[in-house]
Amino acid sequence: MKGMGRPANSNRQHSTPGQEVTLARSLGLLDATMIGVGGMIGAGIFVLTGIAAGVAGPASILAFGLNGVVTLLTALCYAELTSAIPEAGGGYAFIRRAFPGVVGFLSGWGLWFAYTVACSLYAAGMASYLREFLTLYVGGLQGAVDALVGARGAIILYTLVMGTLFIGLNVWGAAATGKTENVITIAKIVALGIFAAFGLTVAFRTPAETMGAFTPFFPQGIPAVFIAMGLTFIAYKRYDLIATASEEIKRPQKTIPRAIMLALAITISIYLLIVFVSIGAVRAEGQASWQFLGQFKETAIIRAAQNFMPGFGVMLLVFGGLLSTMSALNATILASSRVAFSMGRDRWLPGFFSLIHKVRRTPHLAILATGVLLLVVAVSMPIEALGSAASLMFLLTFAFVNLSLIVIRRKHPELKGGFRTPLYPAIPILGLATNVGLAISQFWFRPQAWYLAIGWMMLGYIVYQSYFARVTEKEKPRVLSLPASGSTTRHKMRILVPIANPDNIEPLLDIALPVAREFDGAITVVNVVQVPRQTPIEEGLRFAHHGESIIEASSAYAAHRGMKIRTRISLAHRIVDGILDTVEREESDLMIIGWRGYPRNPINVFGETIDYLLRYNPCDIVMLKRRKYPFRKTLLATGGGPNAQLAAKLITPLARAHDTVLTLATAVPAHKPDAYVEHGREMLTEIEEASFQGIPTDKIVLRGNTVAGALAKAAKAYDLVVIGASREPLMRKMLVGEIPAKVARYSPASVMLVKRYEGPLKGWFKRTFG
Repeated sequence: MKGMGRPANSNRQHSTPGQEVTLARSLGLLDATMIGVGGMIGAGIFVLTGIAAGVAGPASILAFGLNGVVTLLTALCYAELTSAIPEAGGGYAFIRRAFPGVVGFLSGWGLWFAYTVACSLYAAGMASYLREFLTLYVGGLQGAVDALVGARGAIILYTLVMGTLFIGLNVWGAAATGKTENVITIAKIVALGIFAAFGLTVAFRTPAETMGAFTPFFPQGIPAVFIAMGLTFIAYKRYDLIATASEEIKRPQKTIPRAIMLALAITISIYLLIVFVSIGAVRAEGQASWQFLGQFKETAIIRAAQNFMPGFGVMLLVFGGLLSTMSALNATILASSRVAFSMGRDRWLPGFFSLIHKVRRTPHLAILATGVLLLVVAVSMPIEALGSAASLMFLLTFAFVNLSLIVIRRKHPELKGGFRTPLYPAIPILGLATNVGLAISQFWFRPQAWYLAIGWMMLGYIVYQSYFARVTEKEKPRVLSLPASGSTTRHKMRILVPIANPDNIEPLLDIALPVAREFDGAITVVNVVQVPRQTPIEEGLRFAHHGESIIEASSAYAAHRGMKIRTRISLAHRIVDGILDTVEREESDLMIIGWRGYPRNPINVFGETIDYLLRYNPCDIVMLKRRKYPFRKTLLATGGGPNAQLAAKLITPLARAHDTVLTLATAVPAHKPDAYVEHGREMLTEIEEASFQGIPTDKIVLRGNTVAGALAKAAKAYDLVVIGASREPLMRKMLVGEIPAKVARYSPASVMLVKRYEGPLKGWFKRTFG
């Protein structure tokens, strides 16, 4: 029989069996930082500043500032997750790892659409700035274009031409994309710096008028700030573009967290400065500066520049706005196509999305498909609707990313990168709450964004259930259970005993047999034969004979002890799946399983299989670590609670069957006052009277520097130590490994850990959220 080896990671699939599809790593810290800065300092500051001012008035600067704080919460989670999971796809890769299945698919489906909608926003904004630039400085040419196709037609034409240009640039290669991004981003920062310098000169020259521009600060009311936050959140979110390009960044574990923090610091500073200047330096006759900005919406900054800058400065800013929208479009096409590429590699989009150009090493077909979608959306929807829809999708995605950090830390403690989120779990919880709150506020500003998001996700759900769910199911580890042998008579208790080690047959059945006799139970012994992950489960039948010797020996021993048992052989890619499948088939009430006494991997408490079963316990569980045998002297360590009650219930028939000398014990740290010792004695007396009448018992209260240390020291005098694993004070330390390390791993006594079934709702919650 094969050992309980570490199961393959089923979350990661490849387009070709046995061959990893990867991208070329060509981006350094500057490139990665400029991708983030280039994405954020784009349509957000040039296109949305005027719209936000129209919604919230001078308080729009507060909206941008608060969005920076909210963004930082999620950015810290992104930094940890990208350093631990440096895969293409960004947020989709994290959510898929935390929530495999339909939630993971819908996260990628929604994120791909959100990036594509954002691309459409930038393409439309870029077209508006290009037309503005040509109108101001090449008026004759723009007039001819307007006469030919109209003003709206000109914007559509520029959207198609420039969109196609940047789609082609992304197909050409990430290195070319990154270098282009560096040049464009530095140029637009220079342009914005000149704009800020002129604006600050005007603002400080007439401070009274500048202060008046911010009075009243909430002309549209405080709720308008939250609406503006939801509308403009997209301006900050593009630091995650860095994460989506993880597989193309050098030394991603260190580079990505640094790049995210640098990009955010640069962007928040520039945003607050530009919004302050736009509101404080504009002098508009007959209306407040915020009303002036709101009137011109996506071109408001250009109108502000015309208000206080000389002609060359206006031209420079128009050109900077054009560069900004180009930069944002360029970086977001890269991000959107990498999500599609990652989904194609996971077989959650058609396989051609995962194809990589042989020469350019780019996902060229994913880029082209994304490009077609973004151009269609850009020419068919108004710019305000694009901004709201994209912001909503990103807010929901970021909420799930915050939740994913919590889930991944619980489900996959082995995933540790070069960065850890401070103040965990407060940071991801705050990030989750604020993102959800902003998403809800979007409904009051533009409910159509919610309708569009719901419609797209419903379409994704239909697509997933119609096709991709079957593909995902085929990729999962499989189980094949062979027909059981033995009686099918119904009993009050059904006991499952998984056995992998022949040395555990006697000790495990010596626990199961007395319990079965006491509670009218039926015993099923199962041996799970592990089939190599790459082997179809049906072909694993040739391994079935590996379990026959254990099954035969178990039946013979039970018959020798006067009881007939049922037996099963299960074939599984993962041992734990075979056990869980048998629990379900046998409708087991109690599982009794052996443990070697130490985990192979130090990140586990007991071992991968045992940890999983104890965390998601599908029924009552008894875990035995065998050292001394038979069990003549037993120590029942308890702190009260439901698991301790189950331990007392199960130890009673064992004490009778094995003529065991039973000692009840609880532990009190040495620094606690004597009143705790007296309370411990009273608790042990209550347990004795409730569970062990007619059975001779001793009672002791142990004292030591720690609970685990006191138990480990006392265990030397016993053959078996029984512990009820629960949230009671005695076992809290077990959750971080102290008790199994000091009591189970190092004790010369055998250890029996007991855990009660927690119910289907709690089991579902743990399987979902860790």
